[in-house]
Amino acid sequence: MLVVQKYGGTSVGTLERIESVASRVAKARDEGKDLVIVVSAMSGETNKLIEYAHYFSSNPSKREMDMLLSSGERVTAALLAIALNEMGHSAIALTGRQAGITTDNTHTYARIETIETSRLKTEINNGNIVIVAGFQGINKNGEVTTLGRGGSDLSAVALAGALNADACEIYSDVDGIYTTDPRIEPKAKKLDVISYEEMLELSSLGAKVLQNRSVELAKKMGVKIVAKSSFSDNDGTVITELDKQGDNMEEVLVSGVALDRNQARVSLRGVTDRPGIAAEIFSKLANENINVDMIIQNASENKTTNLGFTVPQNEIEDAKKVINSFDHDIESADYDESVVKVSIVGVGMKSHSGVAATAFSALAKSGINIEMISTSEIKVSMIIDEKYGELAVRVLHEVYGLDK
Repeated sequence: MLVVQKYGGTSVGTLERIESVASRVAKARDEGKDLVIVVSAMSGETNKLIEYAHYFSSNPSKREMDMLLSSGERVTAALLAIALNEMGHSAIALTGRQAGITTDNTHTYARIETIETSRLKTEINNGNIVIVAGFQGINKNGEVTTLGRGGSDLSAVALAGALNADACEIYSDVDGIYTTDPRIEPKAKKLDVISYEEMLELSSLGAKVLQNRSVELAKKMGVKIVAKSSFSDNDGTVITELDKQGDNMEEVLVSGVALDRNQARVSLRGVTDRPGIAAEIFSKLANENINVDMIIQNASENKTTNLGFTVPQNEIEDAKKVINSFDHDIESADYDESVVKVSIVGVGMKSHSGVAATAFSALAKSGINIEMISTSEIKVSMIIDEKYGELAVRVLHEVYGLDK
């Protein structure tokens, strides 16, 4: 049985925790499992390296940042291999490059293109536990690249898919996927199983347990993910295909509630109502890698219209620059960073009516005004004032019976 395990920054945050991970890995090895272990940098290490870079430059080269940041995972991989070898278990640490991970040329946010598994398979066949530095690869020009925040999850899923592993276990400081953030709603329940689709929505909407790109890749490659805690022996949550969840899947209307605080609302007034203006605005935003989420356009009046949309809060300054370039087509623009997005997610929405209406009514009864709404087959997202964010989560969690 081949298992890929990934350990996040908090799981390997100290030497003692690396030693604890080594004991967990050794136990899995003693059970007869072949193992590929993907590790993150020790918690706080990446931020420390970023601070080092900014000591010298406010805008360091992305190539050099990849060289710098990729070192954190290599440190962890080597230390874990040393610990395992000392325990009498043969282990070898590999960089992303040595593990055969090839990416595109985008520095600091590269995408994995191929994985050459021959070295990995050789090491496994030789009886080694293979420790791979996550978050990194190499492009076709031989340059080190990194995969963006949460990229070690992506490394693990991609390796599991390429090796046709039996499972990909993602270890962090939480023991699975919950109906919502337990820090906001103590009544939140751990889910035994959740679909790729639901997990993708939750991770895109602010749930931090799994990086959304890794969930998307797992769905594409058919990799079964198990989200577990490195601090307990609880079973965790299985993320898998819809049809593998059981016959009663559609009885559950809503699986989870997510809160995304990284939101800003842009309101454009007096936008010239001519063919192609929306395309021009959103194309320019896309060219600056600004992620537009919800979009609302009002009916045209006097050859102008009003347009509203949301972007991540950390991209609002770049969005302002783009909007300012439309000085003749936009009369005025307002920016509101004191908003949050609260969302409900569940595959049961596909086959049940009135799910959204229940959310709207519940928020209205609590005096919470909805500023924008976006829906899909399995999601309803609402933009509200940030001061009501946590209250909205608790209200929605209760109205859908997620605490039962």
